[in-house]
Amino acid sequence: MPELTADLIVDGKVPRNPVISPDGRWVVYPAHPLSKAGEHPVSALWVVAADGSAPPRRLTAGTAADTAPKWSADSRTVYFLSDRAEWGKRQLHRIRIDGGEAEALTTWKSGISDHLPLADSATVALTAVDEPTEEDERRERERDDARVYGERVRNARLRLLSLADKEVSTPVGLPDRHVTHLAQRHDGGALALLTQVDPEVSSAFRDTRVHLFDLETGEARELGGTPASPSALTWWRSGDEWRIALLATTPPTLVGGEAVISLDLSGEMRNLSAGMPVCPQSLAAPATGGLLALFADGLDTALYRLSGGEFTEVSTVDGFANSLTTSSSGEVVAAVMSTSYQPIEVHAGPQAGPYARLTDMRPELAGITWGRQERLAYKASDGLALDGLLVLPPGKTRADGPFPLVTIVHGGPYYRQADELTVHWVPTGQWLAAAGFAVFMPNPRGGSGHGHEFAASVAGAVGIDDWTDIVTGIDLLVAEGVADPERLGIGGGSQGGFMTAWAVGQTDRFRAGVMLAGISDWGQMIGAGEMAEYDGTLGGSTGWEGVGPHRHDALSPVSHASKVTTPVLILHGEVDPNVPLAQGEYFHRALLAHGVEHEYVIYPREPHSIAERAHQLDVLRRSRGWFTRWLQ
Repeated sequence: MPELTADLIVDGKVPRNPVISPDGRWVVYPAHPLSKAGEHPVSALWVVAADGSAPPRRLTAGTAADTAPKWSADSRTVYFLSDRAEWGKRQLHRIRIDGGEAEALTTWKSGISDHLPLADSATVALTAVDEPTEEDERRERERDDARVYGERVRNARLRLLSLADKEVSTPVGLPDRHVTHLAQRHDGGALALLTQVDPEVSSAFRDTRVHLFDLETGEARELGGTPASPSALTWWRSGDEWRIALLATTPPTLVGGEAVISLDLSGEMRNLSAGMPVCPQSLAAPATGGLLALFADGLDTALYRLSGGEFTEVSTVDGFANSLTTSSSGEVVAAVMSTSYQPIEVHAGPQAGPYARLTDMRPELAGITWGRQERLAYKASDGLALDGLLVLPPGKTRADGPFPLVTIVHGGPYYRQADELTVHWVPTGQWLAAAGFAVFMPNPRGGSGHGHEFAASVAGAVGIDDWTDIVTGIDLLVAEGVADPERLGIGGGSQGGFMTAWAVGQTDRFRAGVMLAGISDWGQMIGAGEMAEYDGTLGGSTGWEGVGPHRHDALSPVSHASKVTTPVLILHGEVDPNVPLAQGEYFHRALLAHGVEHEYVIYPREPHSIAERAHQLDVLRRSRGWFTRWLQ
C-alpha cells in the first residue's frame, strides 16, 4: 500500500472553476498544481466531454499561468488569460477545442484583469487598468514614485476588444471606479458591471455598486448599491423580465452569512435567500430563464432552483461542491466536488443528478489507506446544533482509543469543514491521522452552512461562543473515550490560527498549538490588514472611537499571553497582506517575554496562502513534528 507523504500531497493538481459550454457538450477547466515549484505559478487548460463519453485532454501546455477560461457563443472556442508572453502580465488568448495553437489577442501594456466574450461573437469585453503614460514611465525610471492616497489610483476599467482588427477601445461615460465583475444578458443585451471605489480589498465592504452599459448606444447608468463584499454577478430572467443576481453579505451587516441578492432594472433590491438555514456559495443562470444556486448545507452541499420567488432544493451532494456552471438550456450542470475519501474533481449531470465524475486529477492517491472519517453532530452549551468531522488513524476504530487528539479549526471565520477528503498543504485530518492522531475538525458558529444568524453571531464576539463550541466538541470526544485528555493539541490557519492563539491563553489543557497566519491583535489588523472594516466588525471596535479599553483588546490573544503555558509553533508568510507578519511577530515577542516554549518560522516571499513547494513541505512536516514531539 502506498504511504501518504508530504511530497505526495503537495505535488498534486486540482481543477478549479470549470465552465460548461453553452451547448452543454464540453467542460473546460484549469488544472492548478497545489504547489509552486519555480518563481512563477503555472496552470494548464483541459477540456472533457460533459457526458463522460471522452476522457479529458489538455488544451494548453501549462508552461505559464493559463486561467479564466470562457466559451464563445458557438461552443467552439475557449477564450482565456495567460502570462506566457511576460510573466505576471496576463493577456487575452483564444484556442479552438478541435486543435491548434492558442492565439494572442491583446498586448495591453498593463495586462488584462478579466474578460467576457460577448454574444455578438465579434467583441470581447475586458477589464484592465490604464496603460502607463510617458509620465508614468518617467516616474518609474527616475524612482519619483511617492504614493499619495487618492492620486493615480489604478482602477480596472471596461474595455472593448474588436476581434476583427484586435483594437481595444475604452467606453466613455462610466464613472471612475474599479470594475470587478462583468456579466451580459443572455439575449445579447446590456452589460452589467460590478464596481467599487478603488482596487483596495477593503473597499468591497464600503462602497460597491452595479452599473449597466448599453453596448448599442454607449449609454451607462448606475443601477444601485449592493451589500458588502459582492461577487458572482449574474443576469437571470424571470418570465419576460431581466434581473441581476449576485452574492453578498446579508445586509446590513459586514459579518454574517452570504445571501442571494436580486436587483430589478429599477434598482429595487431583494434578498432571495432570506431566512434560509443554509448559505449560498455559487450561482448559475440558464439562458432559458431561472436561477440556480449551490448552498452549503451543514457538512453537505445542495443545488437549489428559484421557483415562484423562492429557492427549492433540487438535489443534494454528499460533501463539498462549488463553482457551479450550467449549459444555456439548464439541462446540464457541472461543478467541482469532493467526498470523504475522494479528492476534488469535476462532475457533471442533469440538475437533479446523478453527477458523474469527469476527471481523475489525483491518481497517485489511489490505494492510500485513509483514516476513518466520521460525521459529528452535537449541541453547544446553549443548545445550538453543531457539526464537524472526526478522522481516526488508518486502520483504527473508536474502540482503539483514547488517542492523542488534534483539533484543527478552519479559517474565515466564514468558512466550513465539509465532509470532503481532508488532504491539503495545511495541517489537515488525513495527514495528521496518518501519524497516529485522532483529528477533530469542528464547525463552530461564525462559519457557513447554517444560515445568516449562525454566521453573524461572532460579530464583536470572536473567541466567545465559537470557542465554547469547540471546547464542547472536545469534551464530548474525551467523554466518549476517543480523546486522551492529557494529550490534546490545537491548530489552524488564519481565523483558525487566531483560535489557536486564543485557546492557549484561555486554558492550559492543550499540550501543543500550531498558529498558522493567525491573528494576535485585532487593533493591528484594523491598522494594517487589507479588510479593516470587516476586521473591526469581528473584533468589536477600531481603536479610533476614543481612549480605551476597547472591545478588540479583550478579544485579542496577545492580551492573554501572560497566561500561556502551551508550547506554540508560529508559522507566517513574510508578505501576507491579509494577516500581516506583525501579527505573528507580536505573539512571538509576547511569548518570548513570558518565557513560553515556542518556535517562530517566517516563510520568505509568501502571502496568506503558502505557495512554494519547499515551504508547503516544511509546513506539513514541521507542524506534524511539533504535535508528535509534545503529544506522543
